[in-house]
Amino acid sequence: MRIDKLLSNSGFGSRKEVKILLKSKAVEVNGETVRDPKFHVDENTDEISVAGEPVVYREFVYLMMNKPQGVISATEDRFDETVIDLLTEGEQRFEPFPVGRLDKDTEGLLLITNDGKLAHELLSPKKHVDKTYYAKIDSPVTDEDVEAFTQGVVLDDGYETKPAQLHILNSGAESEIELTITEGKFHQVKRMFESVGKQVVFLKRLSMGSLTLDDRLAPGKYRELSEEELDTIKQRK
Repeated sequence: MRIDKLLSNSGFGSRKEVKILLKSKAVEVNGETVRDPKFHVDENTDEISVAGEPVVYREFVYLMMNKPQGVISATEDRFDETVIDLLTEGEQRFEPFPVGRLDKDTEGLLLITNDGKLAHELLSPKKHVDKTYYAKIDSPVTDEDVEAFTQGVVLDDGYETKPAQLHILNSGAESEIELTITEGKFHQVKRMFESVGKQVVFLKRLSMGSLTLDDRLAPGKYRELSEEELDTIKQRK
């Protein structure tokens, strides 16, 4: 890996700022001063220091975000604010991306990382990772709906969903429910309720696999995963 990329990812500034740092003779690799930004290092074996302080290289970043409404689950967009826009410049240098997507008007748990292997494991249809949502529905949700979801419902394009667990929290004029699915079809939760003649008026993802949204995170806020959380989702692999 190039020394400028390693230092940039380690929080020492932009590539331009790192070049200035290198020119100041503050960077050493295995005890030798390095000034060339293109100098290649082995992040696993080389001893790297800046102004005498050891550099601990970090390859991956893992962030839990409570995605707010009005922001899209993408790395960049010409018109709308993205979840990556909400991160600091230092975090953006890791080139992270959202694991899966939440609709623009949906909020809740979103994992953001640059670990492509982990993302693939969590998104692979073969893995059947549970995803649980809280939703408000425009009309009463019934036991018949619970049974229909348990069997699987047919969406507007003819696709029959896998069995889902629907729990009624409050069945009033505007019902509140929790729904657990193992798929991630486009607008799936909304389309499942449309299949039984109902409309979702609010949707929030609560969990994905073993990862549960931290209820202390306000919409738009995020934090790094704890070691325990990271170990748990990696063990699922």
